Amino acid sequence: MAKYLLIESRDPLESRDSGNWYDLARDLKAAGNEVTVFLVHNGVLAARKGARCADFARLLRSEVEVLADDFSLRERGIGGDRVVGGVEPAPLDVVVDRLAEGCRAMWH
Repeated sequence: MAKYLLIESRDPLESRDSGNWYDLARDLKAAGNEVTVFLVHNGVLAARKGARCADFARLLRSEVEVLADDFSLRERGIGGDRVVGGVEPAPLDVVVDRLAEGCRAMWH
């Protein structure tokens, strides 16, 4: 079993590639891997309550861990109470820690 860290920096409402990225995360998880999606920059916009993104909703229903950079959330005025369930705010340090643990990382 491999560990993957997929870093998403794009707003899924502006980038159709985000849906493919979320599908990749779900496929890697279904293949028995440990997968985390880390939302950063405009990628955190998908984590807002009320953001209507079917691809992201499917990701949240999977067993993929979804984290959102707490600085990017604050920078966009998204408080913890406005983050959809299934997404955990986290510091960017998580990325460094996961890389140190040997996670395979991909940035989108």
